[in-house]
Amino acid sequence: MAAINAAARIAALCTSLVWAGSCFAAETYPDHKVRMIVPFAAGGPADITGRIVADIFSRYLGQKFVVENVGGAGGTIGALRAARAAPDGYTISAGNWSTHVANGAIYSLPFDLLKDLDPVSLLPSEPNLIIARRDFPANTLTELIAWLKQNPDKASAGTSGIGGPSYMAAAFFQARTGTRFQLVPYRGAGPALLDLVARQLDIMLTGPAIALPHVRDGSVKVYAVTAKDRIAAPPGTLTMLTPAIILNNSPAT
Repeated sequence: MAAINAAARIAALCTSLVWAGSCFAAETYPDHKVRMIVPFAAGGPADITGRIVADIFSRYLGQKFVVENVGGAGGTIGALRAARAAPDGYTISAGNWSTHVANGAIYSLPFDLLKDLDPVSLLPSEPNLIIARRDFPANTLTELIAWLKQNPDKASAGTSGIGGPSYMAAAFFQARTGTRFQLVPYRGAGPALLDLVARQLDIMLTGPAIALPHVRDGSVKVYAVTAKDRIAAPPGTLTMLTPAIILNNSPAT
């Protein structure tokens, strides 16, 4: 989801119409650099998506859209900075259901998600991959769940912060499989994944956008994708990856 200050609706509408191939020629927006806040650290799924969108906006609108990573508190700090910015259309924010929906239920926020921010456009979404450090003992999803049950609280899972997407995915995984492991918060999924590659963490649930390069080079082990279908990947990559919608205690293997 992309969000913008409420008073900048006209400018935001003009921006969204770029996707239709047109914008109001008489408008001067934008006449200088636009800041796009990504409420997570660099290198995570939200950061990658934000940078792609910022590049497209820059090319179509003729002004630089600059990504500013403002991580912390599961994306709340970045969302707050966007909400408090001048309502002139020159600060927009990228986010997701956790930063602009769930955090309102988890935290007592110093701003109103519904009144202080308006949605502009729905951004692409992706499922999560269930991955582990390359030398983790389990080799299948069934083995992973069995190992976690036999070793409660011994494994560590990197997350993008309390309330962040990978945090919620890991918490949901625990609830549905009856497993327990430590949730380790980071300022974003990118830094957490680097520690997983370095074998400082055991497991993680995060998006293919940042995980696939490490899966391909063998630096992490992958068990499943949390989707109904296999994910699209280049030929020979993840061709046997198991779809796993974990709705009960007997997920696919």
